[in-house]
Amino acid sequence: MMTSRRHFLRVVAGGATVAALPRPLLGRTTDLVWHDVRDWGVEGKGWTDTKRYFDRLPGKAEGIVREPVWDLSRHSAGMTVRFTTDAPEIHVRYSLLSDRLALPIMPATGVSGLDLYATDAEGVERWVAVTRPSTQMIETALASSIRPGARRYTIYLPLYNGVESLEIGIEAGSLFEPVAPRTQRPMLFYGTSIMHGASASRPGMAIPALLGRRLNRPTINLGFSGNGRMEPELGALLAELDPCIFAIDCLPNMQESMVDERAAPLVRQLRDAHPQTPILLVEDRSFTNTRFFPAREERHRTNREALGRAYRQLQDEGVTGLFYLQGEQLLGSDGEAATDGSHPSDMGMVRYADAYEPALRAALGQY
Repeated sequence: MMTSRRHFLRVVAGGATVAALPRPLLGRTTDLVWHDVRDWGVEGKGWTDTKRYFDRLPGKAEGIVREPVWDLSRHSAGMTVRFTTDAPEIHVRYSLLSDRLALPIMPATGVSGLDLYATDAEGVERWVAVTRPSTQMIETALASSIRPGARRYTIYLPLYNGVESLEIGIEAGSLFEPVAPRTQRPMLFYGTSIMHGASASRPGMAIPALLGRRLNRPTINLGFSGNGRMEPELGALLAELDPCIFAIDCLPNMQESMVDERAAPLVRQLRDAHPQTPILLVEDRSFTNTRFFPAREERHRTNREALGRAYRQLQDEGVTGLFYLQGEQLLGSDGEAATDGSHPSDMGMVRYADAYEPALRAALGQY
C-alpha cells in the first residue's frame, strides 16, 4: 500500500518552519526546522536587482542582452550558500525552473543537483554529498549519519538549471548558524559552456568552483553556454561589478573576425571602469581530437593569433594590468579530458583549474 507523503508545517521563531514528516516514511523521531537560504543570502551573485532571486544577470538586462544569454542567465551556476551546523543529518528541499534535469553530455547531478562540501579539521573544504534529482521538486536527506561535531558547510547550486526556492532542513535542537556571503572582492569568470559548467558531474567541479576553493575567494560564474562572445552589452554589465580580476574566456564560441572586432573593445570597456583591476585573456582550449581534423586546428590557430594581436595592441596603447593564458594545454595533451572533445570531464575541469591557478595567482599578486 502506498503511503501518503503529506507535510504538516508550523511556524517557529525566526520565521523558519518545522515539518512533521510521516514517521513511517522517513523513520524519524524528531522534527526538521527549515531555513530559507534567501534569509541570509547566496554568494556568487553579481547583482541584487534580479527578477528572480537566483538569476545571474540584473532584471534590466532582459531586452538588452540577446535572448539566449538572458535565458541562460536564469541558471544558478556559481552560486553557493554557507552555514554551520552540528546536525547529524542535512536535508534540502528545492524547486527547479526547468524540467530538463540532465543533458546528453552531463548528468542530472551537475545540471540540477545540489553539491555539499564541509570544512575539515585542517580548514580544507572537502566533498560530502550531492543530490540526484529526478523531478523538479526535490525534498531529500542530502547527508545522513554525519560524524559528530559542528562544521561549516557549503552548498553549490545547480549549473544548468534555475532554482526557484531552496531550504535547508536541520533537526530541531541542533545548532544552525547561517554564514553570510563573503564581502571580499570576487574573481569574475566570463565565458562559454565550459565556464558555465559543462560537463562537470556536479556543481562543485566547475572551473570557478575549483578555483574559488583553491584561492579561498568568492567567484562569479558568467559562463553562457554557446554564447560567450565578448558582446559590448555584456561588457557594459561586467563593468558595473567590482571583482578582484576579470577572466575573459570566450574564444570557444568565437571566430577570428569576431575576436578581431570585439576583444580589444571589451578590454577597454573594463579598463575605463576599473583602471587597476587585472584582466586575464584566455585562449581557447584545443579540442581533444584536433589532430584528426585540420579545420579545428586552423580555427585554434586563427583565434589565438587574433587574441594575441588584441593583447599586443592593447599593450602598445599603454593598457596595463593585462595577463594572458595560452590554450594548448588547458585540457592536457593525452586527449582524455573531455566528454565530447570539447567540454571537460571532471578530469578536464581539474586540468583547466591547474592551468588557471598560477595565472590568477600571478595577476592577483601584483595588485
